[in-house]
Amino acid sequence: MTTQAQATPHEPPGKPTAASRTTLSHIMTGNDTNLLGTVHGGVIMKLVDDAAGAVAGRHSGGPAVTASMDEMVFLEPVRVGDLVHVKAQVNWTGRSSMEVGVRVLAERWNESTPATQVASAYLVFTAVDENGRPRPVPPVVPESERDKRRWQEAQIRRTHRLARRRAIKELRDRRAAEGMTED
Repeated sequence: MTTQAQATPHEPPGKPTAASRTTLSHIMTGNDTNLLGTVHGGVIMKLVDDAAGAVAGRHSGGPAVTASMDEMVFLEPVRVGDLVHVKAQVNWTGRSSMEVGVRVLAERWNESTPATQVASAYLVFTAVDENGRPRPVPPVVPESERDKRRWQEAQIRRTHRLARRRAIKELRDRRAAEGMTED
């Protein structure tokens, strides 16, 4: 059993990265296809959100809602008959938010070839209480060098998200002050 980090009086005890890591597997069928005959990106996005939501709920010990999807990258098409594995883990935690990293792998259902990475994504979840208000989450405790790297990269993405939000707000405030309104 892994040890938990020491908690401050106002902070829940930390949880190791592995405590909430999960894999969701699903075989793709004809119902999942787009007009090109490959699996629709929205189907993959839903699987990504489902797996990330499970991880966020596990880590936070209760309900968590999707706040944003920072980045979704499709690397290879997914085909009917592919067995898709969606692997998710908490990379970083704030007071009430968590960044969840997701890797999507696909392999032919009837072959013994290695799975290929077909997509990746970063999502931010907010833990909520019974009234839908943000609630504190335990800090994530990176265990491996890979987990530590992911934690550091998540910090960079968070800094960029906050800077982008500030820049957009400043631009909108400036335009409003100049009397420029949008239709």
